[in-house]
Amino acid sequence: MNIDWAAIGSVFGVSLVATVGLVTLFTLGIKGLSARERATAQGNSAALAATAACLCFAACTAAVAYGIHLIVAKA
Repeated sequence: MNIDWAAIGSVFGVSLVATVGLVTLFTLGIKGLSARERATAQGNSAALAATAACLCFAACTAAVAYGIHLIVAKA
């Protein structure tokens, strides 16, 4: 049995980048919600912060859905 170490390393690298990317997007979404709350408490407009948060969460959802699609398509 031969182990393809390059393929294992490639899978590890891609999964690491995807994980860090999703965590970063989700964190930015949470920061956007926090900024919206702060702006609302101060009486300012919160539209930009809410839009940014929604876009970050939508990107997270799209990335997860794409991952599930890849898993199902290969099965």
